[in-house]
Amino acid sequence: MAQAKISAKASEGAPPQQQQQQPSAGQLRGRFYRSTSMADRSSRLLENLDQLELRVEAFRDAASAMEQEKETLLEMIHNIQNSQDMRHISEGEREELNLTANRLMGRTLTVEVSVETIRNAQQQESLLHATRMIDEIVNKLLDDLEDAKIRLMSLYGACTSDVPAGPIDQKFQSVVIGCAIEDQKKIKRRLETLLRNLENSEKSITLLEHQKSSMRQSCNTKQD
Repeated sequence: MAQAKISAKASEGAPPQQQQQQPSAGQLRGRFYRSTSMADRSSRLLENLDQLELRVEAFRDAASAMEQEKETLLEMIHNIQNSQDMRHISEGEREELNLTANRLMGRTLTVEVSVETIRNAQQQESLLHATRMIDEIVNKLLDDLEDAKIRLMSLYGACTSDVPAGPIDQKFQSVVIGCAIEDQKKIKRRLETLLRNLENSEKSITLLEHQKSSMRQSCNTKQD
């Protein structure tokens, strides 16, 4: 009892500042930990998102590369099926090779790769306009092959930073500039494919005409 009274007296005699309850060391550590933890967590999360952004872009690039590879494979298979070499082999061999080509074509088409491009309304309209301009020429390919090639080259010249070999379609260029960057690349790639196919077609036609001419000359020589 005496000790309790002495303690009570000591408390009564202490200054007011000392009588107020002081926060414990655990409470101080808790407050300091929460403040530091918020900054650390925010910084760590931001760093993780930055790394993920790089991976997302790499993922999209890889998917775009796969899209291009699919287009290239289909084009190569188609070119083999329509090559002059296929016309100069036996029917049995040609049938067997076409079966293989069709099988490869089917397996290629089973791979679905699609990279969606984020566009605003203006970019969407520009893409539709550019597509219509290309389609208009493609639909008239059979009417005038040479004219179609010249017009496609003028469109292609509007998409490249290199010095064009011929005139540039200024209207098409202004339309393409309004497209999203990814769409601009796809438009250029489509034009490259069309021009490549036209060149192959011209070579096939030239070779066929040369062969016909040679056959006529051979027949005339035999008759003489």
